[in-house]
Amino acid sequence: MERRRFIQASALGGLALSMASFTTIKKTHYLTLSFDDGFKKSFYRIAEIHENYGLKACLNVIATGHLKSFNTEFQWIPQNLLGDFNDWNKLKERGHEIMPHTWEHLNLTEIPIEKAKENIEKCLDYFENNLGGYTSDGAVYNFAYNASTPELEDFALTKVSAIRTGGWLVLKDSMVNAIPVKEQPLRLGCWGHGPDFCDDYVEEEINKFLATDGGWLILNLHGLDEEGWGPVHGDYLDNLLKRLVKMDNLSIQPTGEIVKQIGRN
Repeated sequence: MERRRFIQASALGGLALSMASFTTIKKTHYLTLSFDDGFKKSFYRIAEIHENYGLKACLNVIATGHLKSFNTEFQWIPQNLLGDFNDWNKLKERGHEIMPHTWEHLNLTEIPIEKAKENIEKCLDYFENNLGGYTSDGAVYNFAYNASTPELEDFALTKVSAIRTGGWLVLKDSMVNAIPVKEQPLRLGCWGHGPDFCDDYVEEEINKFLATDGGWLILNLHGLDEEGWGPVHGDYLDNLLKRLVKMDNLSIQPTGEIVKQIGRN
């Protein structure tokens, strides 16, 4: 398959975007590749690929995924492929971002609201107790299935600095988040594609994004090669980042890194 070539960085040189209070950010385009679930083999490889280009990986893990009792979505998230908090602490120590992706990967919109809120609290408590250096300040709660309601979002935002959910829920007609300012509620919309390989989808959406005036595109991914729903090929991810880091007006960062930068202003 012949890949579409990315728009050259020089074509983006004249773009300008008001940064409001987001003054530490000088780029016009922000991209987050947000990897979910916690596939051990994939997440170590994703981290390694990001390190090759001086980048931090955005890794979101299920709090109970390492437990033998975990059996949600066996087809796409088999427990034997998932890492544990020894792995997540090691990757965090290497500089990568580890964020909560639910307690047991339930669609919280399909269970009673109080049970859903309890699920969020248990997840966040587990991260505080088991992930070194984790704090709610700057943390992003990543809803399973990108499924949420305004009430669940509001509840989660009393515990963390931002939530990530389906782009169709918070962005309406746009694929791209605005560059946020401190005063805005940080309801971040993401997009994904599956269940088959999504290399072509990622390529197309990033190309379209680079042709815009700017903003923040969050693409929701999972594992590499054969792991997870809508995986990407490892070689493709490597080649993708190799091309993207050459673009002057593009910044590739985890969600929490951008959230923390907002908080410092």
